[in-house]
Amino acid sequence: MNMKRYNRVLTIAGSDSGGGAGIQADIKTIEACGCYAESAITAITVQNTLGVEAVHPVPVEIIGGQIDAVLSDIGADAVKIGMLHSREVVLCVRDALKRNNARNIVLDPVMVSTSGHRLIEEDAVEALRSELVPYADVITPNIPEAEILLRCGSGNTGLKLELQDELPDAARMLSECCGGVSVLLKAGHLSEEQVVDVFYDSKTGQCHKLPSVRVQTRNTHGTGCTMSSAFASMLALGKTLPEAAEGAKRFINEAIIAGAEYSIGHGFGPVHHLYKYWK
Repeated sequence: MNMKRYNRVLTIAGSDSGGGAGIQADIKTIEACGCYAESAITAITVQNTLGVEAVHPVPVEIIGGQIDAVLSDIGADAVKIGMLHSREVVLCVRDALKRNNARNIVLDPVMVSTSGHRLIEEDAVEALRSELVPYADVITPNIPEAEILLRCGSGNTGLKLELQDELPDAARMLSECCGGVSVLLKAGHLSEEQVVDVFYDSKTGQCHKLPSVRVQTRNTHGTGCTMSSAFASMLALGKTLPEAAEGAKRFINEAIIAGAEYSIGHGFGPVHHLYKYWK
């Protein structure tokens, strides 16, 4: 008897008690995209729509154990990496993915929450850039994260990205200083009416523009987690890198539009991950 097979995605990230970002957003997104979600939790956060109140790190050996347990038994067609708060965790995740021959790795370099809470220790930033990013297939930074990674790689402490036209070159620079990884650079922090994310495919050297109309809403919590999880899901489904970038952009844009209709919490609400299935 021929059994059906799931397209599997492992998410390695922190837990969000408010449900809008982190592991919770990843699982909702992966399942909504038609894949089977697996998880390895790196930290437990105390947070809601108003912000992050505390972070409780998961021991490194437990993080590595979760990854080993999942990949040695179930396996994964793609991996999404989110919040890694310390250098030790960065190296743990790198080593676990290497020994399990993980593939289709999407790294969201989470550094600061939507509410402004720093989620990564200072020495972890350089470890992320030099030790883990080159092992990934694609990274999905927003503007502030891209500026930090570029400063890390070039030593230019005054680097600022303020214009849409600067993003293609910035994406190429990020790829060069981060070991040749492909880059999906998100433009949401800019002020233009149209949001034009840029995907730089390091395999072909081509830049793809991914435009959408800016949605006026406070419900933007977890957009980065959601987009990177959608990207990993598209890769697990067999899409090429450019196709996966386009699919992830379409998913997050539609989730933002659908989520803008809701009122939840007193701060930055979530996007609507399950918009396709709620009537």
